[in-house]
Amino acid sequence: MSTATEEKIRELRARFRGNVLMAGEHGYETARKVWNGMFDKRPLLIARCVTTGDVIEAVKFGREHKMLVAVKGGGHNSAGKATCDDGLIIDLSPMRRVLVDREDNHVRVDGGALLGDMDNETQLYGLAVSAGIVSHTGVGGLTLGGGFGWISRKHGLSVDNLLSAQVVTAEGELLTASATENPDLFWGLRGGGGNFGIVTSFTFKGAPIGNTVFAGIIAKKFQNAADYIAFHQHYVRTLPDEMTVWMVLRKAPPLPFLPEEVHGSLVVLVPFVYLGSEEEGGRLIQPLIDRTDSHGMITGMMPWKEWQSGFDGLVDHGARNYWKSHHLTSLSEECVREILTFAERLPTEECEIFIPHMEGAPAKVAADTTAFAHRYTPFVLNIHTRWREKSDDERCLAWAREFHEATTRFAHGVYVNFLSDEGKTRVRDAYTDEVWERLVRLKKKYDPDNFFRLNQNIEPTG
Repeated sequence: MSTATEEKIRELRARFRGNVLMAGEHGYETARKVWNGMFDKRPLLIARCVTTGDVIEAVKFGREHKMLVAVKGGGHNSAGKATCDDGLIIDLSPMRRVLVDREDNHVRVDGGALLGDMDNETQLYGLAVSAGIVSHTGVGGLTLGGGFGWISRKHGLSVDNLLSAQVVTAEGELLTASATENPDLFWGLRGGGGNFGIVTSFTFKGAPIGNTVFAGIIAKKFQNAADYIAFHQHYVRTLPDEMTVWMVLRKAPPLPFLPEEVHGSLVVLVPFVYLGSEEEGGRLIQPLIDRTDSHGMITGMMPWKEWQSGFDGLVDHGARNYWKSHHLTSLSEECVREILTFAERLPTEECEIFIPHMEGAPAKVAADTTAFAHRYTPFVLNIHTRWREKSDDERCLAWAREFHEATTRFAHGVYVNFLSDEGKTRVRDAYTDEVWERLVRLKKKYDPDNFFRLNQNIEPTG
């Protein structure tokens, strides 16, 4: 039960450089919202931090007054962990600075920054940080879970490019985590999520990719999907790390290169990025174009920032979202048959089945280097269930859960950032036994009271 009184809240506000919001005050309704419209919670306080000092004050206040604490960066987590009822949201979203050190290509990023903020600054120098694929995703949550995207096969995961982090612990202490300072904490931050503290800034290694990449989308006809996927799953594993090719099974959105009569029909979308010349990228992608018939495609050299934000509209804020996911050891004929069966039963126009190809640079890192444990599976299956009306909850959730259960026999672990609120056992599936035991020991050391528990939680009791 929170012991925060009006007097204590006034005292916090007097010490705070940002804003401390309560219900009914200007900005509260906007600040309490998160990306996933399923979560409509009303915290007692929202501490909108503008400095690391604010974060420390908020942590100490929450601890002193026994408050349930949520931490919000981009607020993009599908499990809705960035908000709570009657507790305290420590909101980093005003902290969005990005500073690029061009001499060594290091990029310092505030804990509330979005991927778009990072791209805007790094692209001034032809750099990118290996991260996600939607520009309104928060850098913090994505990184702490692992972080993969279009350049990860060449340049590694976000955690593989993290050089250091400034962390506010559950005691309100400010620590640096790096290979030389608090290396145990540095290990755990790289895949262990928000369990060990609040990261107020990250320092990454930037990748010199230039300002344009060879990229595009091929829209394959669904009636040939089994044949196409059978070819795709083998061919993409022969490609160089500079080439990333994924698959998305969904109803066709109104993409400008597709005939209007295709909009709303089932398709297999094949988006790709190649870090190299248009000529060589075209040669590598041609066998996928040739394999089966397509409705249409767009390919060419594209500005990196435009490509990175090009899918934002398909995952805008406010819709209801529920994710279920697996790492897949292969796309066997039996597995593909299950995928196609559920694709034919998509419950809404916005649902999609996302199958990225992994491997590449992340799979060349030793398994115990970071807490990101499942580096060697070739594919991920993300069942992204998305709808607008609460009345559709039961139908959409049932589809996702049935689909997930039907594909469990092909799975080997799960990506922690693709979990919804699925319970302790499922969180543990994101890690190997050895990594889990190490994470529990780390939790006991840095957060023995489980103060940071609104996350994909690792309890200090194991």
